[in-house]
Amino acid sequence: MPIAKAAESSSTADSKKFTPQEKSWILYDWANSVYATNIMAAIFPIYFGAVCQSAGVDNVQMWGLGTSLATLVVAVLAPFLGALGDYRGMKKKLFTVFLFIGVICTSFMAIFDEWQMMLVGYVLSYIGFAGSCLFYDSFLTDVTTEDRMDRVSSWGYAMGYIGGSTIPFVASIAVLLIMGMSNPTAVKISVVITSVWWLIFSLPMLLRVKQVHYVQTPPAKLLRNTLHNIGHTMKSIFHNKGIFFFIIAYFCYIDGVGTVIHMSTSYGSDLGLDSTGMIIALLVTQIVAVPCSILYGRLSKRYGAIRMILFAIAVYFLICVLGFYMGFSIELVEGASAPVYQEALARSQVLFWIMAFLVGTVQGGVQALSRSYFGKLVPPEKSNEYFGFFDIFGKFATVIGPALVGLITGLTGRSSYGILSVIVLFAAGGALLLVGRKYFPQHTA
Repeated sequence: MPIAKAAESSSTADSKKFTPQEKSWILYDWANSVYATNIMAAIFPIYFGAVCQSAGVDNVQMWGLGTSLATLVVAVLAPFLGALGDYRGMKKKLFTVFLFIGVICTSFMAIFDEWQMMLVGYVLSYIGFAGSCLFYDSFLTDVTTEDRMDRVSSWGYAMGYIGGSTIPFVASIAVLLIMGMSNPTAVKISVVITSVWWLIFSLPMLLRVKQVHYVQTPPAKLLRNTLHNIGHTMKSIFHNKGIFFFIIAYFCYIDGVGTVIHMSTSYGSDLGLDSTGMIIALLVTQIVAVPCSILYGRLSKRYGAIRMILFAIAVYFLICVLGFYMGFSIELVEGASAPVYQEALARSQVLFWIMAFLVGTVQGGVQALSRSYFGKLVPPEKSNEYFGFFDIFGKFATVIGPALVGLITGLTGRSSYGILSVIVLFAAGGALLLVGRKYFPQHTA
């Protein structure tokens, strides 16, 4: 099949300044991060939990299952969408479709008060969010060069944390504090803020970023060639031991990362932690993540991306242990005297803040380096197809993680055991990276 290239990327290896294309690509992290903060992690899960509890429904279980369903849909579609996106002009079109699905369905969540309809809106909006990120990640090979990928990717996550933790998130917190944390209207306003911010700051990406690398094919053969390329890329991944070991390791450790993102506030709400305290703690996560994400990009030049990812996994080990202790200490004193219970609750609130800080030190870095390192391993003209498989492994991991937490919580009656189960996946990811290091290209590791 003929491989074409529209134009050389305007990135230059010797320039420290970001090009207009790099800046526009980075800005999409700034745009969509408010969804990750307001809808996935902080404000909406707490409100959803309150609505579920008033209806006598287990919010941790429902949120976990809803997240798993959304990620499952994207994971199943990812290989086909990835292969389709590599054809000329298709990547931007598909990115735009998923962007608007996400923005519109997020707005949909502000209309209803029933937990069932709120969950439907969340599932659909998350499909749009995750689908747009699939194509956004693959655009990394179009906007920059291999030696700049770590830096550009890390700055994307850093600006994403600034975007998610400054104006829209702080504005949402202000609305909640003024109108009341339990006021449905305040939450609905924060949902609208999310949609508007996401759409407005996506415009540079829509206007400036173009698909540089692509595969040329006649429109009549688009579907047939897409299906053929899926099989070919799958075989290439299995035969390339470097890509294979990395993507399987990524499948394991990103499971834990995604589960921490999706389940933290639901877990805290289930334990009875203060909602305002949790939201402010997550604001600290966003602020800490800004310099740490940039730092990861710089340290990767000195120590290598794989070593930095392994370090992040070790920190997540500690986070999981602290999360287990936080919940277990409260569960042990359930039914005890009020002073004893309040002491355990106060101690767990402090632990939640410590965990939030630790997550901020590694969350952006591990995701940014995973994205850029994979981008170095794959052929640029087929980046979207490979990132489709990268995404499917990441999404299936996020299907397993929250579902595992919900399952273990249901079987044991203790959410602390559900959180502890995540540590196994971090261990597996770290072990696979160590075993597979001999297959990774030395100039990229």
